Amino acid sequence: MFSVFSDDHYMGEALKEAQKAREEGEVPVGAVIVCEEQIIARAYNQVEKLTDATAHAELIAITSASNYIGSKVLEDCTLYVTLEPCPMCAGALFWSRIGKVVYGASDEKRGFSRVKPSLLHPSTALVTGIRADECKQILDNFFKAIRK
Repeated sequence: MFSVFSDDHYMGEALKEAQKAREEGEVPVGAVIVCEEQIIARAYNQVEKLTDATAHAELIAITSASNYIGSKVLEDCTLYVTLEPCPMCAGALFWSRIGKVVYGASDEKRGFSRVKPSLLHPSTALVTGIRADECKQILDNFFKAIRK
């Protein structure tokens, strides 16, 4: 079956969530979870807003998607996130057994891929670098603005 939606399209939706985070003074990371070509969860970082170090976009999206489908297992779902997940988020993705993770910008300091062996579930597919320049740019602009 041919789909009009692509990784590029869904990453664009995650970028919209990152923009919401930026507008609220949060580190601009956005995420969406897709199941059967439908976005079932949207989230962005809310660490400052909720005064919660675990309020990362990925974790909020996992909770929302699990509530939507009524299961803790997300093996038929894909997470699109603008920044490579941290080890905490990768652990949650492992336990959710998410089917696929797609991220934009790599996180050279705190990304889960720095940890070996991989923190993702062995059955989870991984795609990297989708709209990476845009994802990196929103982060770079945010940090430049707050470090003036």
